[in-house]
Amino acid sequence: MATTKKPNALLEIAVTIIVPAVILMKFSGADQLGPGRALLLALAFPLGWGLWDGWRRRRLNWLSVIGVVSTLLTGGIGLLQLDAQWLAVKEAAVPGAIGLAVLFSAWTRQPLIRILVFNADLFDVDRVHRALAERGTESAFEAQLRLGTVLLAGTFFFSSVANYVLARWIVTSPAGTEAFNQELGRLTLLSYPAIALPSMVMMMALMFWLARSAKRLTGLELEEMMLAQ
Repeated sequence: MATTKKPNALLEIAVTIIVPAVILMKFSGADQLGPGRALLLALAFPLGWGLWDGWRRRRLNWLSVIGVVSTLLTGGIGLLQLDAQWLAVKEAAVPGAIGLAVLFSAWTRQPLIRILVFNADLFDVDRVHRALAERGTESAFEAQLRLGTVLLAGTFFFSSVANYVLARWIVTSPAGTEAFNQELGRLTLLSYPAIALPSMVMMMALMFWLARSAKRLTGLELEEMMLAQ
C-alpha cells in the first residue's frame, strides 16, 4: 500500500508562521494593504495549509481541523474588532480544551494517548500488543497509558497558560488597527520558540517514557517497537 508523503516541516513553518507574520508586520499600513486586508491575507496561508493537508490525507486530521478553527477565530476577532483580551482567551482555550478532553479520556476505555502518541504512525502497535499478551502484562501497560494520558494533558495545560500570558503581554492594541496586526505578527513568531518548541520537547520526552515502559513490559527493543520511517 502506498504511503502518503509527509510535507516538509520547514515549508510548513514558513507557510503557517513566517509568511503570515511578515505580512502582518510589514504590510498592514494604510498606504499598503491596510489592517483588514493584511489580516485576511496573512490568515489565508495557515487556513489554506490546513485545508490542503486535509485534502492530501484524504481524511480529516484533527490537528488540521483545530488549526483551521483557530485561524478562523483569530480572523473573527480581528475583523469584528473585538477586545484584544479575547485573542488571549482564544489562544488559551484551544490547547486548554484539548487538555481537558485528553484528561477526561484517561478514565475511558480509549485514552487519547493512543491517538496522539502511541499510534500506528509511530509504533508497531500490533507487535507491541502481541508481546504484552505473551508476557501477561497488558494490564500493567494499560495503567501506564492512563498515567501517560494524564501527563499528556499536562503538556496542553502548560501550552494554554503560556499562550494566554504571551498573548496578553504582546497584543495590547485594539483589533482592526495596524498596531494590532503588528503585535499579532510578533505573537505568531514568538509563540513557536516560546511555546511550541517546549511543548514538542515535553511530547517527545513522554513518547520515549512510554517506549521505555513498553520495552520493560514487552521485552522488545525500542527499534523493534518503532515503525521504520
